[in-house]
Amino acid sequence: MRIGIVVDANCDLPADYIEREDIVLLPHSARIGEVTTEDRRDAEVTLNFLQSDIAEQASEAETQPLSIDQIRKLFLETLVTKYDFVFCITVMRTRSHIYDNATQASFAILNDYHATRSAAGITTPFSMRVIDSENVFAAQGVSAWECARMRDAGETPMRIRTRLDHVIRNTRGYLVVPDLYYVRKRGAKKGERSVGAAAAFLGTALNLKPILYANRGETKAVAKVRGFEAGCDKLFQHVVEAVEAGLLVPVVCVSYGGPLEELHTMSGYQALSMACKAKGVELLTTVMGLTAIINVGKGAVSVGYAQENAPQIS
Repeated sequence: MRIGIVVDANCDLPADYIEREDIVLLPHSARIGEVTTEDRRDAEVTLNFLQSDIAEQASEAETQPLSIDQIRKLFLETLVTKYDFVFCITVMRTRSHIYDNATQASFAILNDYHATRSAAGITTPFSMRVIDSENVFAAQGVSAWECARMRDAGETPMRIRTRLDHVIRNTRGYLVVPDLYYVRKRGAKKGERSVGAAAAFLGTALNLKPILYANRGETKAVAKVRGFEAGCDKLFQHVVEAVEAGLLVPVVCVSYGGPLEELHTMSGYQALSMACKAKGVELLTTVMGLTAIINVGKGAVSVGYAQENAPQIS
């Protein structure tokens, strides 16, 4: 059976990995004023955006996932003949409409695919499953990585789906943001109040940086550290301890809202790299996607891994 994997542009996986595993990307669009940029997880496009004058207005951007009809069209024109079963893994549904759009599109796709496959000389049925990763950014990459590993090992869709349910519930996503004011302003733009004005002022005045945690469709602040780099070091040390204790899935995904050279100089990241190498864990590092950077700000660090009964950072 030919199994395909689809992710949306919020999923922070390296471009070479996406290409190697033949993962299909659902792009997002970002509009700032009269300028619209398509987010296809192109690191060069993202870095050029960060260096442009328009990046100063990023908190005012309007981001938009593919519509129901656009997803339907993509599947019917390309994917229903290329694959027999597709897993579509999306960012947590509480943070984007992409899960709902893909779910609605799947009804039409499963109803309309027969003629397309028949015209291509394919007589077997097509099926798909839309899955909420219940996480964001780098942590989305963990379930996609496990899906690809199991597909490559020849596992059936049923076994993959059952395994993903367990992996997703135990996937831990963490985020450190350098600018609380930006997150508050961006949240206000989207109607969220996760960081209030007082918290943003005090955090900036005291140089406190929150470490945000995502799991099972919820996000919350779990720790505050004085200084951004200290926050990143604390997070990386926490992940090192998780790697040494043993992961549910042998991969750690990391994304950074800027040039990777800056990330690689962080002592905490270097310690994580050595720990992963010692334990045979794959470390996937990438420039954060444009949509993610627009939502959390330039220079943010996102990390994802899966571990059962994992303690939260504190």
